[in-house]
Amino acid sequence: MARQLITFQIGEQYLGVDIMAIREIRAWTPTTMLPHVPNHVRGVVNLRGTVLPVIDLSARLGWGLTDPTARHVIIVVRIADQLHGLIVDAVNDIVSINEEDLQAPPSLGADSTASYLEGLVSVEDRMVMVLELEQLSFDLAGIPLAAAA
Repeated sequence: MARQLITFQIGEQYLGVDIMAIREIRAWTPTTMLPHVPNHVRGVVNLRGTVLPVIDLSARLGWGLTDPTARHVIIVVRIADQLHGLIVDAVNDIVSINEEDLQAPPSLGADSTASYLEGLVSVEDRMVMVLELEQLSFDLAGIPLAAAA
């Protein structure tokens, strides 16, 4: 069975998210920082009157903090019934993949980046890591979240 992914980059890494989880793609907007939140929570932005938490996906995956510039993008995704913004370097394409082409991530321990992956798939000679959004389990410590539209 085929599915569609939005692919994007963090540095030289290619990642993908199921297109059905995407609510919108926004240009970078500076965030309002919040006290006492994990370093991967970069703050919040106003999404048409709703508070949207913005997550530094690079930091969440253990790849270091992003220094956002005007070229960065916020991908608004729905995780369970909440909206979150993910900071990424660039959005690439919409691609179709076959479920049988999705390979399980390697077992490297509970704290590895692989624990956040649904799988890996080869797309146009590059390896794309397909994120399992539910596994990111953001600890937002009481931040009011945007309800999914």
